[in-house]
Amino acid sequence: MLIELEDHLTHLTLAPAVGGSIVNWRVRASGQPLLRPSDQAALDTGLPGKLACYPLAPWSNRIANGGFDTPAGWLALTPNSATDPLPIHGSAWQQAWRVVSQSAGEVLLALECATPLAYRAEQRFGLSNGVLSIGLSVTHLAEAAAWHGLGLHPYFPRRAGTRLQAKAGQVWMSDASKLPTALAPVHADWDFQQLKGLPQALVDNGFCQWDGHCRIEQPELGYTLECQATGADYFLLYCPPGLGFFCIEPVSHPVNAHHLPGRPGLKLLEHNQQTQLNFTLKYIPTVGGGLPPMAVCQPLHA
Repeated sequence: MLIELEDHLTHLTLAPAVGGSIVNWRVRASGQPLLRPSDQAALDTGLPGKLACYPLAPWSNRIANGGFDTPAGWLALTPNSATDPLPIHGSAWQQAWRVVSQSAGEVLLALECATPLAYRAEQRFGLSNGVLSIGLSVTHLAEAAAWHGLGLHPYFPRRAGTRLQAKAGQVWMSDASKLPTALAPVHADWDFQQLKGLPQALVDNGFCQWDGHCRIEQPELGYTLECQATGADYFLLYCPPGLGFFCIEPVSHPVNAHHLPGRPGLKLLEHNQQTQLNFTLKYIPTVGGGLPPMAVCQPLHA
């Protein structure tokens, strides 16, 4: 079952059963995609990574060494993706979420999960005046404390003229396994202090000292997105060459934070304690409203 919300500007489609994912977010007047468009074939894969956005809990990205320490001892993890040798993105994205409540402008999804540790996660989606708000929270349910982190994994359309602004103080360099090796100054190709086009070479790195704001200009599609995250001092930027999308992911902690000194960004939660991340995306149409919606996927309906 798909869930749909709309305001006078945009239309949102959710797939609770497929990892609590966003399937599509579109401009009502033109059909232009505000997130990477998904068709029925993408939905039929049952893979959140083929859709528009999915939640990351109780951690973001990869964890090395087959697990991590908790006050109660070692928590063993196993690889959970056919495309990656390391445990990645927690477990919430691989669960079916249930609809707790739904109104004209808001949907609350939730799940309770026992692996790799006991937690309850909630996602609250709101849509009003072209602003999509996503609130992701996790509550620790196990008796023994454990480390938690959060993130969101949105995919944005990439066109020749796509431009990004996102201010970061440093970047994590990484090795062949995509694990961080050292912090470095942000070099010119990856410096988005000012609006600029996306790099042509692969970027798959974490950035820190972020103020939570990013701006995405899409002149070919006729709009700008102004985005703001709270509870996320880091972002991951993924720009795969030659593909029609890129990702800027608001996250609470760097990759492999469970094994970095001080466990930056992670929260040690006791029983029934909670942590939260929020992300808002504001649609701003530009003059002319973009090109007609040629060769874009049609909205999915329940």
